[in-house]
Amino acid sequence: MELDIAWVRAQFPAFSQPSLTGQAFFENAGGSYTCRQVIDRLHRFYTERKVQPYAPYAASELAGAEMDEARERLAEILGVKTHEVSFGPSTTQNTYVLAQAVRQWLTPGDVIVVTNQDHEANTGPWRRLAAEGIAVREWQIDPVSGLLDLAELPELLDGAKVLAFPHCSNVVAAINDVAAVCKIARRHGVRTCVDGVSYAPHGFPNVGALGCDVYLFSAYKTYGPHQGIMVMREDWGFELPNQGHHFNGESLYKRFTPAGPDHAQVAASAGMADYMEALSTHHGGANPHDLMRGAETALLQPLLDYLKEKNSVRVIGPTNAQKRAPTIALAVQENAESLAKKLAPHGIMAGGGDFYAQRPLEAMGIDLSTGVLRLSFTHYTKKAEIDRLMSALDAVL
Repeated sequence: MELDIAWVRAQFPAFSQPSLTGQAFFENAGGSYTCRQVIDRLHRFYTERKVQPYAPYAASELAGAEMDEARERLAEILGVKTHEVSFGPSTTQNTYVLAQAVRQWLTPGDVIVVTNQDHEANTGPWRRLAAEGIAVREWQIDPVSGLLDLAELPELLDGAKVLAFPHCSNVVAAINDVAAVCKIARRHGVRTCVDGVSYAPHGFPNVGALGCDVYLFSAYKTYGPHQGIMVMREDWGFELPNQGHHFNGESLYKRFTPAGPDHAQVAASAGMADYMEALSTHHGGANPHDLMRGAETALLQPLLDYLKEKNSVRVIGPTNAQKRAPTIALAVQENAESLAKKLAPHGIMAGGGDFYAQRPLEAMGIDLSTGVLRLSFTHYTKKAEIDRLMSALDAVL
């Protein structure tokens, strides 16, 4: 079914703001616009429920109930148990806390496997465990394509305890076969931690079906508030040492949030579920993931075809829209941040730099002082905005 783009954009207040009129947003990989369902819930919490939750009075009971609702409904969307969903201040923080738990679980000489395709948030915390005597192996990308070779994985996993890898990279954007990787890892007795930050904005995955032990993503990139969301499957979650208060040790969703989450933002995260349900209902019960991916790939392929013909840029990652997310990193001949600045007068909001993905960019021979121009969009992007982007690129390249 074709996505009703007018209805979709009506769900995002940013598109009706005078200050953003005439601006095409192409830095969604850094953070999406927020849907009105989330904004409405956040406003209601701050105006009616901004008290300590779970106390025995009405406002507090409502605050706690809304926080519980967010966890329950997101768990249903993600195909996992309610207590397997936890909130933290960011995915970077969630990964760091998880890595500290794993540090206590491992012993010196144990092996973990990371990739050089990752954003630093899902590789740095694991690599730092080398200082504790943990052996770190690297699953390396092809320096031309940026892809990970599944055939190399079994040997790397021999004797390993943990594998951390991305659902898709924030610069390469190739969609990795998470289910296949996790199946191989399980055969080797290896736990898996998947960074879904760059994939989840394009349709929440069924994490239960993927078979990973941990799945992480950022709500502020999935049309919600600035929270990190972590799915921790219960069998490993209760095996790892508690990182929270000792009296919360029996609660899975509290074991890895030592600082405690932002109550209002947790409650507002239920608005993401509101939006996904409304999206489905408006389209006759269609799967939101299919609607979103269908709309994105229809716009992505013509853009990739256009860019392939530009001698002045190198498209990082696959040029087949079906195999990637709509996040395009371009190796360019001038400073990428300066190039992004040149696009701004044309009404194009984009970014340039390394985007905390220095390892994959260096592996592909990209000069970090030049960086890449990143053009990222999502299902609420219109064809007219893609056309405007291509015209702007013609003018500045």
